[in-house]
Amino acid sequence: MTGQPGRTGRGGGQAGAGDLLALVRTGRATTRGALQQATGLSRATVGQRLDRLFRAGWLREGAGGPVDSPLGGRPSITLEFEDAHAVVLAADLDTRHARAAVLSLTGEILAEHSAVLAVEDGPDAVLGELGGWFAELLEKAGRGAQEACGIGLAVPGPVDSETGLVVQPPIMPGWDGYDIRSRLSRAFTERTGVAPVPVLVDNDANLMAYGEQRTGYRDCSAFVLVKVSTGIGAGVVVGGEIFRGVDGGAGDIGHIRVGSEALCRCGSQGCLAAVASGGAVARRLAETGVPAASGSDVRDLLAAGHPGAAALAREAGRQVGDVLATVVTLLNPGVLMIAGDLAGTSFLTGVRELLYQRALPRSTARLDVVTSRLGDRAGLVGAGAMVVEHLYAPTRVEERLLALGV
Repeated sequence: MTGQPGRTGRGGGQAGAGDLLALVRTGRATTRGALQQATGLSRATVGQRLDRLFRAGWLREGAGGPVDSPLGGRPSITLEFEDAHAVVLAADLDTRHARAAVLSLTGEILAEHSAVLAVEDGPDAVLGELGGWFAELLEKAGRGAQEACGIGLAVPGPVDSETGLVVQPPIMPGWDGYDIRSRLSRAFTERTGVAPVPVLVDNDANLMAYGEQRTGYRDCSAFVLVKVSTGIGAGVVVGGEIFRGVDGGAGDIGHIRVGSEALCRCGSQGCLAAVASGGAVARRLAETGVPAASGSDVRDLLAAGHPGAAALAREAGRQVGDVLATVVTLLNPGVLMIAGDLAGTSFLTGVRELLYQRALPRSTARLDVVTSRLGDRAGLVGAGAMVVEHLYAPTRVEERLLALGV
């Protein structure tokens, strides 16, 4: 007996095992009957495809759900994604430090480590160090290296999502065009002895935005996160997907010209990052005799209530808010989140002052301007989610099942 054409299949064909898994993972259909209804497949075909997922260890049966029929009968057995069958590795690089973690497939952080790690030391050294961190973190989490199904990496520079290459990064000397994916995969294999795993790379603001939107603002169809640390960048999530532009350059607002003569690290004059980033605020503080060399130093001063740092942070917020008025008018987001080293009261006050003054009232009428919920973990959560969505996309599921021989 053959089923009707699957309504969720790719390219007009029948829904495959990957499509069924996607329906279960998202909660759109969590019983065999619901899967039949959603796909148009016969009971036998649904059973055959579910069997492949069970044999792979990617599905489990949960508790019985409510009885679907008004005539009664046995309750339907619910289907659940088996999130314990693998783990994801993630790392978030900043200019002077890094954070890495082991995450469950549902985004729970199982083990975490952060330490000084300077991107200016170059990709070979930095990625080699991360390979060692991952090996130690897996041991700390009590998971075997063979359980890692992929690695996600957030970097402070523009990334071509097709190739995973960093493209002309202003604050990552030596990384332009470097094959990050291969080096990090090799570093992990060298430290663990397991076969290479897929590595995905994206801009840190993109992944922070993705992590924050998925965990706290799933219903927001247009979400913008602005990270203000050593540099300034924005991540945009539209319809639940990261908006990257044609080659990964979307959201690079730190290099919008704002009329200043200040020299930016990109080589141009007058960039927003040159006057309003954490690095810029640190330089201005240092000129007055306050010891500050980076955005993280400014963050510490703000936390200690330093009046000079607070005043400069508010001024920087006004400059960023002036640019964000255009961003908000163009994208009409429901949430504008400020994150990074300067994401405190002083900076946020400055942003709001100029944003609401310059943006169209219609663009801000339903806008929430907030600060990060996940804090320093946002990039890790976003990187982990990026890997999971890639590996468990319907077409990728079919490829992986075939490779497993099920």
